[in-house]
Amino acid sequence: QVQLVESGGGLVQAGGSLRLSCAASGPTFSLYAMGWFRQVPGKEREFVAAISSWRGLITYYADSVKGRFTISRDNAKNTLYLQMNNLKPEDTAVYYCAASTKVRGITHYAEYEYWGQGTQVTVSS
Repeated sequence: QVQLVESGGGLVQAGGSLRLSCAASGPTFSLYAMGWFRQVPGKEREFVAAISSWRGLITYYADSVKGRFTISRDNAKNTLYLQMNNLKPEDTAVYYCAASTKVRGITHYAEYEYWGQGTQVTVSS
C-alpha cells in the first residue's frame, strides 16, 4: 500500500507556472504507474497526465495540457511531479495524484488504487 500527499498548489495568474509535488510513502514507489487528475465541482475527475512505472519512460498527456504540462518522477525521492506552464483559467481545479499497479489503461481514473487528498490550483485571468 502507498500513501500520497500532494503539495504545490496555489493561486497564479494566467500565463504563470506552478510545480505540483506528490510525496509517496513506502519503499515500492517505483513499482507504481503514477498519474495526475483534476476535478472541478459538479464534473467528473479528469485525466491530466500519467507516467509508467520504474524509469518512467512512457508518459501520457491530455490534449488540453499537452505542450504545457510535464510529468516526471524521482524514485530516489519517492516523489511525482507535475510542472505546469502557461497556465490558463480553465486549468483551475483540485489536482490529485494517484498510484496504479496496472500497466495498461493508466489514463483512466478507474485504474488507480491509491489517491492523495488533492491540492487546489486556481488560475486568475
